Amino acid sequence: MSAPESTVALSAAETRELAAAALAAGRLTPETAQWLLAGGDLHELGRAAHALRLRQTDPGSVTYVVDRNINYTNICVSRCAFCAFSRGEGDPEGYVHEYEPVIRAKVAEAVSLGATQILLQGGHHPSLPLEWYLTLLRYIKRDFPQVTLHAFSPPEVMHFSRLCGLSVCELLLRLREAGLDSLPGGGAEILCDRTRHEVSPRKCSAGEWISVMREAHALGIRSTATMMFGHVETLAERVEHLERLRALQDETGGFTAFICWPYQPENTPLGGTPVGGVEYLRTLAVARLYLTNFTNVQASWVTMGPKVGQLALFFGANDLGGTMLEENVVAAAGTSYSLSEEELRRLITAAGFKPRRRTTQYEPLE
Repeated sequence: MSAPESTVALSAAETRELAAAALAAGRLTPETAQWLLAGGDLHELGRAAHALRLRQTDPGSVTYVVDRNINYTNICVSRCAFCAFSRGEGDPEGYVHEYEPVIRAKVAEAVSLGATQILLQGGHHPSLPLEWYLTLLRYIKRDFPQVTLHAFSPPEVMHFSRLCGLSVCELLLRLREAGLDSLPGGGAEILCDRTRHEVSPRKCSAGEWISVMREAHALGIRSTATMMFGHVETLAERVEHLERLRALQDETGGFTAFICWPYQPENTPLGGTPVGGVEYLRTLAVARLYLTNFTNVQASWVTMGPKVGQLALFFGANDLGGTMLEENVVAAAGTSYSLSEEELRRLITAAGFKPRRRTTQYEPLE
């Protein structure tokens, strides 16, 4: 029986039977995952995903990192249909933040608040030379050697490679030498070329995203993996995305965590209606059950809000991500949530877990 593309309500017993049979066999099949996404009983999915999470990670704690997300430029040639953040070159709202005085001040403020991670991501600027990025990394490491630089998603890496004429491997070596520690998993959206051609035709292909991650892992540069869903993709394409991630993790073991979040349509050219908390929690739970070779699954309170983020801790998530002292991309699409470290810890404690600060590599700091 083929998997459905539209919502098909499964009873609690049917959902429990499907999930249990799949986990007993070792892994969900793509067909089973699609059935569960289409209409798996929410409570039974949460129960199964939470049970697996408790077996795979410390059952008594939830981790988080103190970090800052610095978007060094919003000038971008990709102009993706789902993006409300980017601007064209020459746009009066376009910017490039130089290290002095802007980025240095942002990093200094973050470090003063206990940040151990700086996330650097930006638009695909058409003319910034490679040396600009290398110098930025060197300056941050020179002045703040204690921070981990979690920087430049695979589409950015591919963009740099094309501009400067270096292979991806050579480019990653140059970035690592300048101070790069790990890669964020941004720009994955849905790893299916049909959807990418529709919403981000100028960005790297699904295969190129995977190849950048493969090269990084081969060099010992670890990374996260992401999925932005709820725009033009089918349920089968969501599962295809998860399958590509699971296969690469089998091959390299280089992913530290998986993070998914719903598309935010406000102010974007694509528009549309946002998916709700139920679909987010169902997708998160299926991802935990499908990606059995990923230890860590992160809740997206930044897009869903703190209460749904707290609920996600019972649907497969074991990590609440970062304090996000700054966030611009999602905020441009009309969604803006902010939590201090104290509030993040309170949220975790109220859910019945012990909050534990971690490093970018998911090693405990306390």
